[in-house]
Amino acid sequence: MATGSKVKLSTTDCGEFHVPGITPESAAKASEVLQENHENHHIFFNKSGFHNHIAHHTLTLYALGAPPSLIQKQYDKNKSYQRPTQPIDNEVLKDLHDPSKFRKYLGNERYYHDYLVFFQDEIDKKGYEEVLNEYVLKGDERAEDMLVRMYAGFLHPIIHLGFGVEFKQPAIIAEALAEAAVHDAWVAPFFHGAEKAAGEIGKPGTKSMVTLLEEIRADKKLSTAADWGDGNKIRDGILKRAPDEMIKYASQFTVEPAKLTERTAEMINAAVYFTGGAQHPPKQIKFDFYYMHCVNCSIFFSSFLKQPWISEDNKIRLLEWKGRLDLCMYASRRSPKPLLDEITNYKPKQKSSLDGILKRVAAVPDDGHAAKLVRALAHGQQVSKPYDASENFKIKSDMWLQLEHMGK
Repeated sequence: MATGSKVKLSTTDCGEFHVPGITPESAAKASEVLQENHENHHIFFNKSGFHNHIAHHTLTLYALGAPPSLIQKQYDKNKSYQRPTQPIDNEVLKDLHDPSKFRKYLGNERYYHDYLVFFQDEIDKKGYEEVLNEYVLKGDERAEDMLVRMYAGFLHPIIHLGFGVEFKQPAIIAEALAEAAVHDAWVAPFFHGAEKAAGEIGKPGTKSMVTLLEEIRADKKLSTAADWGDGNKIRDGILKRAPDEMIKYASQFTVEPAKLTERTAEMINAAVYFTGGAQHPPKQIKFDFYYMHCVNCSIFFSSFLKQPWISEDNKIRLLEWKGRLDLCMYASRRSPKPLLDEITNYKPKQKSSLDGILKRVAAVPDDGHAAKLVRALAHGQQVSKPYDASENFKIKSDMWLQLEHMGK
């Protein structure tokens, strides 16, 4: 049985998008390498805060039907540069159980292992559903701070959380909580400012994501706020030189309860639109690395929708924050006009069905970004299909296979 410290995958929980025929042998191998990673590796593989992507990669490979040999091969390649976890400090662990001292260690990667063990214990005592509601979604000072950190680091903590929820793995959720705890929270004024400007959570949305992307692109102060030399183009560019403008547009992405499913699909489609369309002919077709995270993260919001233990208000809030950060991410790369012709006219190097693409991308010798992207695209195609007639959904029909080919 899966616990806060034990990974145990099941062939009945293979992910929001997965291929048929996933084997018990692949489940066992993926569980084995995830367990080794859980026990031995830090969430950052260097002191600069670069993320360990092994959990993301392995679970994506598993969902794409990779055989045990490929799961092991990709793990062996990526474990070679990981950092070991640091020893537990029992005094710190004791402090974490005291709400008044919980904040003391936030934002410091030195305490990742301490937070991990703390959340393992909390999950084993209460269940991951109650722990997430208490520490991330409750709305008190501690949970508000942790929710902000979930969206930090270019969405990595909430991506990690999404994998844990999607595959029902408490140990991966414990990793995500510990990961969020050691990220910073400088993006808090943006989220809280946009929420205040919106007036309330769950207001009827009067503007689509596509409209807001266009308005951001037309706002010259905002769309040129980030400079090439900025260390972090959101923190040092957008939120330093045009914070009020960014909040003005971001606050207009709102989600009324009756349209929660549609707005989730719209967010996914819009992320694919500005990510896939951000091309620079005649340069080679590429995906912007930072935009890619908006797509790779999008699949999990369909999973969040299906969780009965997340309240409707929290589902709305999670989605509003994701849409708003996507808009901020779009502005941070100087808001390039999405070029749909670059998608529709793309000539695949190896034309095939989606099944062929999935097999090829699973074998790409990277840290999983390509496989995550193509799986998220395949999911986006599924959830966007009911809205193909809408002008708010720019990515339609055959464009999806084109984008999947562009991904591999």
